[in-house]
Order: sequence, then C-alpha cells, then structure tokens
Amino acid sequence: MAGLVLKLAPKERLLINGVVVENGERRGRVQILTPNAKILRLKDAIHPDEVTTPVRRVCYILQLMLSGDANFGDGKRQVINGIEQLSHAFWDADSRRILDTSTDYVVRDQFYPGLKSLRLLLARETRLMAAHAE
Repeated sequence: MAGLVLKLAPKERLLINGVVVENGERRGRVQILTPNAKILRLKDAIHPDEVTTPVRRVCYILQLMLSGDANFGDGKRQVINGIEQLSHAFWDADSRRILDTSTDYVVRDQFYPGLKSLRLLLARETRLMAAHAE
C-alpha cells in the first residue's frame, strides 16, 4: 500500500490542500495517494493566539508548512533553527532524543511526523516555564 494512511475518529476534521474535510459518524481510514499533499489534522492545529512559547512557535511553523501557508524551503530553515535554539533549553536525554527525531523528520521533508514528535515537548515546556516563573 503506497501513500499516507490516516485513521480518523468519528467527526474528525482534516485540512487537505486548503479544504476542510470531516469524517462521518464512524471511524474511518483514508489513503492519500498524491505525493506532497498538504495535510493537517485540525485536532493538532495550534491557533495563532496560542503561539506564545518557543516550542509552540516551531510547531506553528510546521503547521503552516503542512497547511500550505508557508514555503517549505523557508519554513524548513526556520524549523531547523528553532530546534537548534530549543536544544539550549532541553538538556535531558529524552528531550534530546525528541529534538533529534524531529530534526531527522524535518530534514527528510516528513513534516507531519516532525510536528507530532515535537509536540511531545509541549508539556515539558509548560513545566519548565512554570518552574522558572517561581
């Protein structure tokens, strides 16, 4: 089976090449055959008003690339630079592994897995910022 396979929850929404698509009442599975289609699960989307932290900024750039609202070349450079900057704040081995994994995906132009990986740092970032504020 070639292409991207998406398993969808009931009523889950996707943005595919600028068009919002909603799944029906039952779980579904969709196979995307077109290479380089711009796809974003809307449950993973970050609203522009929520882009208030470094990890969220990098995730948002990836999101813009997936939605087709950012140029891949420029966005890719910004994401790689952003991950490099994040590496100065996340020193533990698990966070480093996540950053390395995210970087590998982005370098290979696999932006959705890169976003999915990077989102694992959101909760850690919240804890770090809360501890720093105390």
